Amino acid sequence: MITLCIRYEIDQNKLRDFEAYARAILEPIRRCGGDLLGYFLPTKLAGPTNQALAMISFADLVAYQRYREALAKDEKFIASVKCMEDSRCVVSEDRSFLQRVQ
Repeated sequence: MITLCIRYEIDQNKLRDFEAYARAILEPIRRCGGDLLGYFLPTKLAGPTNQALAMISFADLVAYQRYREALAKDEKFIASVKCMEDSRCVVSEDRSFLQRVQ
């Protein structure tokens, strides 16, 4: 099993736009084969207020490839990404794969 970790730098003044994006893509992620661990938003309690995370697990890289292909055709996902891009709530993204220690 592998987990995709997406680190977002967000415009902290557009946190609501990012949250709307994250909520909108939960269903497409699951429908297209991702095992969504969650989207995590920053808090004012501790740490940076302009960073968010998403973690999505897959059986292997082949499952991830199938997921990416399905996601690229998913109308709700495509519309959600367009709204996110139009709002400019995401400054940058960094993706990496992690393995769970068992």
